Amino acid sequence: MELVNEFTVNRPIDEAWAVLTDIERIAPCLPGAQLQEIEGEHYRGVVKVKVGPISAALKGEAHFVERDDANHRAVLKGDGRDTKGNGNASALITASLEQVDSTSAKCVVHTDLNMTGKVAQFGRGALGDISSKLMQQFAKNLDEMLAKDSSTNGDSKATEASEPSANAEPAPAAKAELKAEKPAGDQPPVTEKRIINGPAAEPIDAFSLGGSAILKRLLPLLGGLVILLIALKRRKK
Repeated sequence: MELVNEFTVNRPIDEAWAVLTDIERIAPCLPGAQLQEIEGEHYRGVVKVKVGPISAALKGEAHFVERDDANHRAVLKGDGRDTKGNGNASALITASLEQVDSTSAKCVVHTDLNMTGKVAQFGRGALGDISSKLMQQFAKNLDEMLAKDSSTNGDSKATEASEPSANAEPAPAAKAELKAEKPAGDQPPVTEKRIINGPAAEPIDAFSLGGSAILKRLLPLLGGLVILLIALKRRKK
């Protein structure tokens, strides 16, 4: 199943690209998503979804397959498994950034999505509606985060300008001493694993996002249930 979405980032293209490829920074902007662990270039977390009283959580991993910073294009591969065993999902996501003007850029996202089990029952119509609204919410959250960061950075710069710096550049001798402390030899880099202790994400309310499409999928099931109940009542009589 292929999904295409787009949104605008209100920043110059190079600045927008730096933000969008910083997974740890933008993860809180993704509805329902919670980044839990980073190991090298692999990002692990969970995406929570609910449809009425029914909830599900897809736990998985994503990593960059390609990343072209010069042409502002990246490909990510993601795989997830429902924690209750109700199905799996995998996605190949291609994101490209196009300059709109000097202060904004458009991000186009192509998603090749594959699902199995119960998570695949909603179909293209429902997922198309949901993914479009999720992208709109993500763009809104991203704009709010960038605006907040700009305000915070402005205050920090004003404070730094009015106070002497406590982190002065070390003297050449100190630099040499620090350099000497590094281990010698061509040792392979150690992959760092970090646990991200962020706040728990609120589940995506799939019914409110794709209500009409989901309702169409549920109507045959509800109709069949009504017919079954009527038949049972008649048999009791």
